[in-house]
Amino acid sequence: MSYQRLSKIESSKYILSPFDKNLLIIVIFLIVVGVISTFSAMVPKEIREGINPIGIILKQLMFIGIGTFGMLFFSKKSYKQLLQYAVPFAWFVVILLVFVKFTPLGVTVNGAKRWLGYGFLQFQPSELAKPAISMLLACAFCKDANLLDPIKWKRYFFPIICMLGLIFLQPNLSMVMLLLATGSVLYLCAGGSKLLIFGSVILAFVIGPFLMHDYQSSRVAIWKNPDIDPRGAGFNIIQSTIAFVGGGLFGEGFGNSKQKLGWLPEGHTDFIFAIYAEEFGFIGCVLLIILFIMFIHRGLLIASKSNDIQGKILALGLTASIGIQAFLNMSVASAMIPATGVTLPFISYGGTSLVISMCMIGILLNISKKRITRIQVYGQQNY
Repeated sequence: MSYQRLSKIESSKYILSPFDKNLLIIVIFLIVVGVISTFSAMVPKEIREGINPIGIILKQLMFIGIGTFGMLFFSKKSYKQLLQYAVPFAWFVVILLVFVKFTPLGVTVNGAKRWLGYGFLQFQPSELAKPAISMLLACAFCKDANLLDPIKWKRYFFPIICMLGLIFLQPNLSMVMLLLATGSVLYLCAGGSKLLIFGSVILAFVIGPFLMHDYQSSRVAIWKNPDIDPRGAGFNIIQSTIAFVGGGLFGEGFGNSKQKLGWLPEGHTDFIFAIYAEEFGFIGCVLLIILFIMFIHRGLLIASKSNDIQGKILALGLTASIGIQAFLNMSVASAMIPATGVTLPFISYGGTSLVISMCMIGILLNISKKRITRIQVYGQQNY
């Protein structure tokens, strides 16, 4: 069915309510916190390199502008129309990941080939896998959670396997873990076997150490005891812990972090929560965590109130993806789990993650619009 036809049917059959304003307000607060935190964390680094720090704010505001456009665009487009393109979009992501791994367009940073582009025009295609997998599973699980259906494997599961494999080869194990966790949540909520998920987790713990690269195994060892290499692999964990301790209850105040003065190298991306904790303290951390909990709560409400199962699963997938990523980042910064390399949604510096996350919010806002059945007026044409 064509896009125009489906749009005409929906507009004639339903009355759309306004989107969830509470969700939008929460996201705006998170973005504002992100701009403040990014500016504070990056100013010393930019000054040391002789770069005007105002440029960082302007660049981040540019990303926010692009993300706002995407959010508004997807909030106005029916998610049902969007799901029609789930499979082509997934294969598009697979092609981009192939370009990253096997062409000169792939950019290597810190030993990982995860970016695509040239010069300052770079983006991370693996971020697109988050909405792509949620869309595919919303289509695959709309009737049941059967994993043995050959049609589902050919149409939905095979592109997911391709995405996971290519992302693992970058290597980007943290993104693979995030996508698998999101998929597991959707599978369980669609009525899947709890025993299968439990068995898969046990199997992952058993064979996982044999599949990890040397640097990934080193991260686990360093996490257990960072003092074995305090000036090398354990440096970030130690300095991040110092930042949390230095923040105390109320923090050192905005802009007064000491760890961002060259002590915490990834203070604007992976460890931005540690810089935030040092400046705003335990109280600030609790408030930020509450914002993410409120976001998850609104996402779950949107999923529960959706009119159809596809909307429920898609809303749950988008919410789980952002929520799990936030949990992973904050857990890494506070040394609760080994380093994973994922950013803090809406807070960390970076364009791809921010723009894609805001587009995902746009889809959530569209799902939040209640579709109230229009009362047929006598003489009105049926479509």
